Amino acid sequence: MSPEAAVAAGTETPFVLARARVASVERISPSFARVTLAGPELHAIGTPGRVFDQRIKLMFPAPGRPLPSLSGGPDWWEEWLAVPEDDRGSMRTYSIRSLHVGTEETRVVVDFVLHLAEGASGPASRWAGSAAAGDEILLIGPRRGRTDGGGIEYDPGDARSVLLAGDETAAPAIARILEDAGPGLRGAAFIEVPHRDDRLRIDAPAGVAVRWLPRGEAPSGSALIPAVLGHLGATPAGEVRDLDGDELVWETPDYSGLGETLVADTAIGPDERYVWIAGESGVVTTLRRHLVKDLGLPRRRVAFMGYWRRGVAMRG
Repeated sequence: MSPEAAVAAGTETPFVLARARVASVERISPSFARVTLAGPELHAIGTPGRVFDQRIKLMFPAPGRPLPSLSGGPDWWEEWLAVPEDDRGSMRTYSIRSLHVGTEETRVVVDFVLHLAEGASGPASRWAGSAAAGDEILLIGPRRGRTDGGGIEYDPGDARSVLLAGDETAAPAIARILEDAGPGLRGAAFIEVPHRDDRLRIDAPAGVAVRWLPRGEAPSGSALIPAVLGHLGATPAGEVRDLDGDELVWETPDYSGLGETLVADTAIGPDERYVWIAGESGVVTTLRRHLVKDLGLPRRRVAFMGYWRRGVAMRG
């Protein structure tokens, strides 16, 4: 069934699986490589101006092998798993740094972190470190105009004040959130990065103070945790904590990875602060404990996402 026929029949998926080529690669800082993806199949991807922290899937070819052939239908995951492991390559989740829709083509920009702690680096960062114009990957992203495919957690409601915090893996999402937010937004953003030269330009609203926190050789969270808690008037206590096993912490008003009671559909008011935190799972868990349990922030006003976990090679 053609895409046009699928739309007419009401059977189109809320996502698009597209083959994309590398249009350019730019080393924008010691820890970040900016890869611009292009190609005719990207024309139906994303909604400009409302990208926020939209997650996408990127499929990288196995060394010396072509990209797998997938239909792009609702069973794409099962199709990908059915490809022999040596042939299917790798898949990772990333955030869109920017989305450019032109008259000729759509371009999707992704910022890759090239150097992470042991166990966090993998095929995606290795691919980005050697990527060149013309290389091809597969991208799975939201169909333009559709909001039912998931992938966006930023949901401040009517809140006029926000607190955004994360490490280098969350920096692209924080940047996109701030650049898509309205000019009247107020609050603060804290971004921990490995090096001083990793501080990148963000066109944030005038009322949002952006603080970059270089940590040097210190562990993840060593700069972020005290900065965030100090901003809220709390005192850091204890070491970074994490969950048992390989699961990442993922706690939003609509989903609980810990099995907690979900929040009723209660709107966030304009005088309430909304909090969005993402990054290394142990750091996120530690901040969550302080903010929700110690400071008593209601669950409806917070979103905590573990993007990776120290010592664990992430998949998918």
